[in-house]
Amino acid sequence: MVKKITFYTRDQCPLCVEGRAMLDMVAEDLPIRIEEIDIEQDDEAHEKYMIMIPVVEYNGEVIQYGNLDYATLYEALDDSV
Repeated sequence: MVKKITFYTRDQCPLCVEGRAMLDMVAEDLPIRIEEIDIEQDDEAHEKYMIMIPVVEYNGEVIQYGNLDYATLYEALDDSV
């Protein structure tokens, strides 16, 4: 089953670029679909995540934010763990 991940980001955010690369690595090993949302284009997301980005949400829960790492993301999204 493909899991839908929401990735909150913003333009000109170096941590977001690194975070996206980390998510892409996880996507190579697990069936996930990444929906990217620019918080600058979404008032509610901007208010909620302004100082936390990048933020990864799955099923409405934040699974990691800030410095994203492969192990934490993989563990949170892998059904066999």
